[in-house]
Amino acid sequence: MSGAAAGGEGRSGGGDSPAGRWAGWKWLALGLLSASSVLVAAPAAQAMSREEKRRLGSQVLEMFDHAYSNYMEHAYPADELMPLTCRGRVRGQEPSRGDVDDALGKFSLTLIDTLDTLVVLNKTKEFEDAVKNVIRDVNLDNDIVVSVFETNIRVLGGLLGGHSVAIMLKEKGEDMQWYNGELLHLAKQLGYKLLPAFNTTSGLPYPRVNLKFGLRSPEARTGTETDTCTACAGTLILEFAALSRFTGASVFEEYARKALDFLWEKRQRSSNLVGVTINIHTGDWVRKDSGVGAGIDSYYEYLLKAYVLLGDDSFLERFNTHYDAIMRYISQPPLLLDVHIHKPMLNARTWMDSLLAFFPGLQVLKGDIRPAIETHEMLYQVIKKHNFLPEAFTTDFRVHWAQHPLRPEFAESTYFLYKATGDPYYLEVGKTLIENLNKYARVPCGFAAMKDVRTGSHEDRMDSFFLAEMFKYLYLLFADKEDLTFDIEDYIFTTEAHLLPLWLSTTNQTAPRKNITTEYTELDDSNFDWTCPNTQILFPNDPMYAQSIREPLKNVVDKSCPRGISRAEEISGSGPKPPLRARDFMASNPEHLEILKKMGVSLIHLKDGRVQLVQHAIQAASALDAEDGLRFMQEMIELSSQQQKEQQLPPRAVQIVSHPFFGRVVLTAGPAQFGMDLSKHISGTRGFVVISKPYNGCSEITNPEALKEKIALMQRGQCMFAEKARNIQKAGAVGGIVIDDNEGSSSDTAPLFQMAGDGKNTDDITIPMLFLFNKEGSIILDAIQEYEAVEVLLSDKAKDRDLDMEGMDQKSPDNDSHNQRSEEISTNLNLVSQHSEEEGGDSLSFPAESSGNHLSLENQDSCVPKPQEASSSQISKLDNYPEEQSKTESDSSPSNTWDNKGQSMESILADWNEDIEAFEMMEKDEL
Repeated sequence: MSGAAAGGEGRSGGGDSPAGRWAGWKWLALGLLSASSVLVAAPAAQAMSREEKRRLGSQVLEMFDHAYSNYMEHAYPADELMPLTCRGRVRGQEPSRGDVDDALGKFSLTLIDTLDTLVVLNKTKEFEDAVKNVIRDVNLDNDIVVSVFETNIRVLGGLLGGHSVAIMLKEKGEDMQWYNGELLHLAKQLGYKLLPAFNTTSGLPYPRVNLKFGLRSPEARTGTETDTCTACAGTLILEFAALSRFTGASVFEEYARKALDFLWEKRQRSSNLVGVTINIHTGDWVRKDSGVGAGIDSYYEYLLKAYVLLGDDSFLERFNTHYDAIMRYISQPPLLLDVHIHKPMLNARTWMDSLLAFFPGLQVLKGDIRPAIETHEMLYQVIKKHNFLPEAFTTDFRVHWAQHPLRPEFAESTYFLYKATGDPYYLEVGKTLIENLNKYARVPCGFAAMKDVRTGSHEDRMDSFFLAEMFKYLYLLFADKEDLTFDIEDYIFTTEAHLLPLWLSTTNQTAPRKNITTEYTELDDSNFDWTCPNTQILFPNDPMYAQSIREPLKNVVDKSCPRGISRAEEISGSGPKPPLRARDFMASNPEHLEILKKMGVSLIHLKDGRVQLVQHAIQAASALDAEDGLRFMQEMIELSSQQQKEQQLPPRAVQIVSHPFFGRVVLTAGPAQFGMDLSKHISGTRGFVVISKPYNGCSEITNPEALKEKIALMQRGQCMFAEKARNIQKAGAVGGIVIDDNEGSSSDTAPLFQMAGDGKNTDDITIPMLFLFNKEGSIILDAIQEYEAVEVLLSDKAKDRDLDMEGMDQKSPDNDSHNQRSEEISTNLNLVSQHSEEEGGDSLSFPAESSGNHLSLENQDSCVPKPQEASSSQISKLDNYPEEQSKTESDSSPSNTWDNKGQSMESILADWNEDIEAFEMMEKDEL
């Protein structure tokens, strides 16, 4: 293998070995192209200076230090840092977040996930200390149920990545001379703890396993599940095969291969697509929609990378077969839309999730540059609109799920595209990512996930993948080869960006296996057109190539994506006229009624004044018209559900703007159905906060002098919200914040709700009212204890946190703090509140345009799925707050080592002051 590290048992450097066969396209598998400057002549974008690249690389290092040092100081040995409250997240001691917590196993997750990042960022001393901490402190025998998928990619992958770079450093003869494979020993121990999950007839693993008891009942408290996601079962081969190759224990690779073989056998044969979830016992598809995002994403990634690492042609053949189907059905440039595996011409939804942002990077590895550029540019335009990529967004680029947990997939694709094209445009994209992270996500104790990209509110979480992936890809984006202490091209990235050496391809190989791929499909040679680099196709001798692809997409988000001719129209040759869309339908339009008839959709007028739509596919003019009818019915269902959601108000923001916070802490707040509409007031309402007396605000205020021109803090309970508002308004307050009286409640785990009126006319209430859960409210109350003068901004979304705020003279609470403007602005009607999608019923109703009627929809075709119910752990709701609080998982064996590192507000703010001073200097240097 050209460029592979020399020496070492079992390593090979060329000839007829798998490694030798890949020598010509090794850069492609890694997303690295050292000769890109030769292949791409005179990039269209202006080249970034070496000094600017160095400056941005240094900024990435400073950001990493900020996140990593805060984790080590405030959270370690807990699994993750909670950056808003400056403490560690320990499972069982915080309210449960559902499936999200399955990644936590009390094994210092963030530290293990970050090991090889430390080496990539040239932090060898910190790496050595981290390895010693892992060896000394990490216990893998905890009585806790964890996700097999997350534990594999984060913990097993982290240990193997750490071992890979540890032995590399040891071979150099300078560092890690004491290392004797301790991380590999832990990895092997963990591998055996995951093996019980594979005890199924299909070979597909259970989604969860107990680290101490496996699946043994009743101690394990798991092992009764029947379903798993395709990515969960299909994203094991790299880590498990590497573990087998490192240790010589072939059992791990064998189990992972068996799971992949079963998924391949169960693909839908006519479309060559796989579904999202599958029954681990029967192999039946449970969710039959297919895409490249959540639930499937890394399955495709691991097929291609398994070929790179292991040299098994069957993996490449499978990937190419799937890729052909993806580009045929799912890819609708620049969009990637889920379809039904049995009816791939029918879209399964009208929105996309953020995890598909990895796909342009995978297309680079495949060698298909043009669609990679298109999709990446579309995603970048969404980011420029919202600062971050929402967890999900619609085909017309409205927010569908507003969270952003600091995912690294877009940075990953940006890195791969830059290394493959050498286009400095992607360096500017990376610069934007850095600026947005510092401006909107950076908080004194790390970086906080975005609760809502529309408001800028934060969530008290910093996932381990942020340190494992984001900083690794951003640093490599700006680093030159001489900036790295080792050759990154000798390694392949796992889906968690852990490094596995390519020399594993010739070490401890499993016995030759029969190629089962060609038994089930006749592979078209065209599937392989893009395999191994054809530089004339990948990199045309045209300096404007990439720019010419991006240019038509520059305004795609603002103008909404123009619809081209559909695939069905191309096949039928019926011309460019698009099919009728649900959002355009008018019940009184004769042309629309004629189109409905052609699609097999009947319109029936009911006695109650509504109209009912019923579809019979057999009555359609053609099969293609029937599919259009099915799509129309599904769009109508989603449109109705969406309109119901849009009746809810979006969340609001409470931003602490006084010293030492300077707007860097943003709290998610629930709106009120009365009082000032903050969405119509540009500047919001700003003022110092004062606790009302009485605290419940349910009677005449006894401290009106203190409340005048201030924002009143009140406790929930004992009277109606509107009554509280009237009482503080009478006392002269300019706004009010109601704090939940349920101890420990948090917007991280509970759905927000709107404060309703009292059933009377509330037009007399003119001040803004917001609701904070107990945890968020406590942040303000704690700040008041340390700093009597705490100023906040109530708004529809967080304002820019820049030097302007920090440069302001701190106001005295005696001064007039009422800084609001009554200037009206138009409400964004496209704002979508965060709701779970409701289970589709047989009938829905909503107003029909141009007629006073309502539409009642009935779908008699079983092929049309009901909208899937979204996971409560992934999205938040604007709904009534539930009576029952989230239950915490019990810890049967508590240890003092895992106690939360609670801190006083004084010590936290001392740390914050140092950080803010450093951040001010960094921003001044940048200016």
